[in-house]
Amino acid sequence: MAVMYQGQAQQRIVAGIDTAIWALVGQEGTISRSYVRGPGMSESRTAGRNLADAVHYLCVLHGRHPGVVDIAANMTADPVIGAWMAKVIEAFAEERRYMNKLAVEVGPQPSTPGQAESVSTVNSQRHALEILSRSDRDGCALGAAIALVLDWVAVRNVLDRAATRLGMTPIPLGLPLEGDTLAMAAHYATTPGIERAILFGAQQLVAQHRGLWNLLEARHLARADY
Repeated sequence: MAVMYQGQAQQRIVAGIDTAIWALVGQEGTISRSYVRGPGMSESRTAGRNLADAVHYLCVLHGRHPGVVDIAANMTADPVIGAWMAKVIEAFAEERRYMNKLAVEVGPQPSTPGQAESVSTVNSQRHALEILSRSDRDGCALGAAIALVLDWVAVRNVLDRAATRLGMTPIPLGLPLEGDTLAMAAHYATTPGIERAILFGAQQLVAQHRGLWNLLEARHLARADY
């Protein structure tokens, strides 16, 4: 179930929707998670299992077609947004191939207590993102797509760690630059209502990513006692 976060980013919307989303992703997104930055995902003896777990669940959340951006692209006829979406869709097709190849190479998920509940949780998160991407609230789906692209830089770092650990060369990241992505929000936010909807969509996407990392950290801790 989607959760709405109303942090400092909500207060900063008056300074511009691009500033608000950038603050949101930096303060509440993947890069802010201590589990992602910590040794458990890079240096510890459990890093291999933790990275494998992350790869498999990222595949569940974002490794199937259609994804967030594929669905969101149908929610606006704006040609500027459409051109940006087309680039993102092409880039995420490569990201899906990369994720699924990694999922094969890392092997099965590590044995963890509560596996059935974890699978159910991540499937529910994917369903929540699909609903968000189909929202008919003008700007909501776009906000989710923008937040995904911005947060994916930190997510991709996790995938690349897994690839490097396997002796694979990470593929280039083909997503639009952060400035171009934030410009899409500023371009589309022509009314306060649309601005709020864009931020809401971004908040929901970030919330689901936060939920995923919280789950993965809990699974890591559960394996330590298993």
